Amino acid sequence: MISKNLQRALLKANQIQPKVNSFPYLVECFRQEGIVKNIWHLPSCDSFYFSESESLINPGTPLIGRVGPCPTFDQAALIKALRADQAGKTTFPEFLSAAWKAGVIRYEVDFIKRQVTYFSAFGEEYREDYPAVTLDREATKNNL
Repeated sequence: MISKNLQRALLKANQIQPKVNSFPYLVECFRQEGIVKNIWHLPSCDSFYFSESESLINPGTPLIGRVGPCPTFDQAALIKALRADQAGKTTFPEFLSAAWKAGVIRYEVDFIKRQVTYFSAFGEEYREDYPAVTLDREATKNNL
């Protein structure tokens, strides 16, 4: 069931999300389909989706190809990567790579609280709230 909900959410998001600051629209599509949390692991790019009763893993394409050290956490670099992504200046894979280079090993998106928390290898974390949005096709048409 969660895989069908995830597919519906992705289809809906592709139809209505704006090119700039699209993240709140994407996660609102997930939330409306009953998905309550998403966890990304870097550098493997494995993504986990959770509803109240189910979970699903989506294996990703790794960012690195061999054993190596975790980058040191750099909050300023992470915020720069976030703002570039929010401005529509990077692709999602580019954002993941920049987050990894900024020392992020995992991030969690709480669709109920509308928060994203980024974690480093040594316990540092950075949290941002994101705004609630309305998924009204007419209201977002100008942003497409």
